[in-house]
Amino acid sequence: MTATNTSTKKRFRAVHPFVPWLFVGPAVLLSIATIVAPFIYAVIMSLRGVKVAGGGLGRREEVFVGFANYINAAFNAELWTGFGRMLIVGVITIPITLGLALLFALLLDTPRVRLARFSRIAIFLPYAVPGVIASLMWGFIYLPGVSPIRELAASLGLAQPDFFTRDSIFWSIANINIWGGVGFNMVILYTALRGISSELYDAARVDGCTELQIAWNIKLPLLLPAIVLTALFSLIGTIQLFSEPTTLSPLTDALSSTWVPMMLVYRDTFVAQNLYGGAATSMLVAVLTIAASVLLFWITRRRSAGGLA
Repeated sequence: MTATNTSTKKRFRAVHPFVPWLFVGPAVLLSIATIVAPFIYAVIMSLRGVKVAGGGLGRREEVFVGFANYINAAFNAELWTGFGRMLIVGVITIPITLGLALLFALLLDTPRVRLARFSRIAIFLPYAVPGVIASLMWGFIYLPGVSPIRELAASLGLAQPDFFTRDSIFWSIANINIWGGVGFNMVILYTALRGISSELYDAARVDGCTELQIAWNIKLPLLLPAIVLTALFSLIGTIQLFSEPTTLSPLTDALSSTWVPMMLVYRDTFVAQNLYGGAATSMLVAVLTIAASVLLFWITRRRSAGGLA
């Protein structure tokens, strides 16, 4: 026994401590280069500003301004108005997206379902379309003069819908997000369903449970972690809303250049050339995103702990 333990220790000692870093090193370096370094650079930029010094036309100098950019961003009314619009889009988008994704995942997981593979691909396919392309495609469907929906409504003698009013634009943008997001979330939920042991379903059927009862009493509780994950992805996606309103903005006056927070960051940074203010606003959005994610996990864990208690 002693000889066996000695042999095992020798085998473990044969592996050089540097070897594990060879496996994780590329991922660590990639994370530092693409996440950590830009984050630190944005923080540095957000703490700096421009000061005009000297006589005549003066000389622009980059100086340290502390939290002045953050204070300006926090008291910018356009930022919080944009958050309000983003919240309305999220309230429309997230429940419908997750509800449809959950419904499709449960239907595809039922026994004896037909055309399951084709249905999965068909539902997932819109997610493969880039957001800008999807926005352009839906823009043509919404645009008066070329909209097939408006022509269909006119041919049926119905009132032609206007997708670009200040109220309907929320639904128009939410529709694009739902169209592109259902497939992605459905794949996550469907994969989680396939990981549940089929023995649980067999035992429930032996006890006389219907497929609806199995879905409600077994699948949904076990799917809760995956549902939280998809909710988190949808929340982050909503906060990062940018390409859809930016692409549609030339088609309507209902979308301003600061309609949502990320459009405000883009305008300040690349149009107004206020790099420092844009960096501060982006960091503020990032902090709020992290806070919203942590709050979602905290609420979910408390509800789970309450359910288990």
